[in-house]
Amino acid sequence: MIRLENVTKIFGATTAVDNVSMEVPAGSVCVLLGPSGCGKTTTLKTINRLIAPSSGRISIDGKDTAAVDEVTLRRSIGYVIQQTGLFPNKTVEENITIVPDMLGWDRQRSRRRAAELLEMVNLDPGVFLKRYPKELSGGQAQRVGVARALAADPPVLLMDEPFGAIDPINREVIQDEFMKLQARLKKTVVFVSHDIDEAVKMADQIAIFRDGRLIQYAAPDDLLAHPANSFVADFVGSDRTLKRLRLIRVADVMDANPGYVRAEDRLEAAAAKMEEAGHSSIVMVGPQGRARGFVTLEIARSRKGTVGEHYEKLPTVVSPADDLRTAVSTMFARDVSWLACVDEDGFFKGYVTQRGITHALGATYRDG
Repeated sequence: MIRLENVTKIFGATTAVDNVSMEVPAGSVCVLLGPSGCGKTTTLKTINRLIAPSSGRISIDGKDTAAVDEVTLRRSIGYVIQQTGLFPNKTVEENITIVPDMLGWDRQRSRRRAAELLEMVNLDPGVFLKRYPKELSGGQAQRVGVARALAADPPVLLMDEPFGAIDPINREVIQDEFMKLQARLKKTVVFVSHDIDEAVKMADQIAIFRDGRLIQYAAPDDLLAHPANSFVADFVGSDRTLKRLRLIRVADVMDANPGYVRAEDRLEAAAAKMEEAGHSSIVMVGPQGRARGFVTLEIARSRKGTVGEHYEKLPTVVSPADDLRTAVSTMFARDVSWLACVDEDGFFKGYVTQRGITHALGATYRDG
């Protein structure tokens, strides 16, 4: 855990960080956000004492960082910056192993670690270990920068707009890879960003700064649903409800106890089920419970026979693990108001509707 207690940093007549107190739980990602000059980068740099605070206390896992030698402290904290900071005269392997070498690791161990980390950031060690930074694309260099920060397996990782200079497509890819890494490694991460969408996607907690002060510190969904004041509301944007779609899973809003029918069921029985539930359609499942199609109430009322003789194929499906942004985008693309939810083996788990999504988002605002 990282704890900042009344941290202040003054440069001459300017207070860059003004009495900031916050805690970052172990294994979580905290993103610092705010306009230029708000103090977020200065706050980040006080954690590894690249900038010494004027007053206040910073501790990592209960140990006051002021009591630790600066060099020792920095070697124990991974650090990633936007420009990567790779040494141009060293190979990728040499860049990654700089800190392990300084710590006296066995050479074979540090080189093995470099290869492992390249694989973790989705770069082929056989291709990239002996390359120099000038031979890398921007996205590849940034991945190497992340690998270098993780080389000595530090418990804490500081990141200063690490993906800001990368094109949008590669940025999404690297963000996703980092999130997969974080799910495995559970580092305590403090991350400066200027991008609210990036913060919503990646953070467990978001800290909003203004003029050196911490204005709001909250989980992304809480921040979007309940901004502390008009400054935070304006900063996160008027589309903050849409941003929340990324944070909520289909499983959180789907009807998990849906009615369903089988191919051999009579249409009149299917109609009765839909009428009882107030639905205009119902999913047909196979013998083992996999979603096979659907039949509408109109068809069930107007025709005779079995469901299997009159069903339609599902235009598409969604996973309970998907976020609501995926679900809503799929609905719009297919011009439908509901989707069947199936697991990775195709078994029917429920359904999600536009109305249910709207109600779930609205309920949060009403509760607040």
